[in-house]
Amino acid sequence: MLSYSSYILIALASLLVTCHALSKCQEISGLPGVPGRDGRKGLPDSLASNHSALASLKHRLFQLEAVLSLNGKIRKVGEKILASNGKKADFASALQSCEEAGGTLAAPRNEEENKAIMDIVKQYNQYAYLGIRKEETSGQVRSVNGLPLSYSNWHQHEPNGKGDEKCVEMYTDGTWNDKKCNMYRLTICEF
Repeated sequence: MLSYSSYILIALASLLVTCHALSKCQEISGLPGVPGRDGRKGLPDSLASNHSALASLKHRLFQLEAVLSLNGKIRKVGEKILASNGKKADFASALQSCEEAGGTLAAPRNEEENKAIMDIVKQYNQYAYLGIRKEETSGQVRSVNGLPLSYSNWHQHEPNGKGDEKCVEMYTDGTWNDKKCNMYRLTICEF
């Protein structure tokens, strides 16, 4: 779903955040523009000397995002990037696919994000699983990261599942329905 350069930038960002948070990388004083534990700011010396290469890579990434956006493969909304390859899968496989790509199943947190996901659903004319499901014990609906929902867009008379509808799908009109997790639905990931 993402380009090779996207994976490189994601890996670099992950390395910098991990090193900064765990203080495991002595040669990295801090994140770009953010003071490190020693008070210095910036990239490690080894990366700072390659600043123009990094700037070029960033420019190329923005170009690739624009191309993919034109093709409808991705949507950018706020700080999120939403992407779909148009394939359908059951909930567990869709979630695994997104996690292997470094993201998770898309779960809208506001109307703008819901509309962006709906645009992809409409493009493929397929219902899609959302990164939302009911807890086994309480039946409370939460995002796959365990947080309670702060936004919802349930279809009229939904959710109405009687215990066996643990997953949530989005209809082509952007409304939600609780559904069994073994159905095949469009996979939309968020990054």
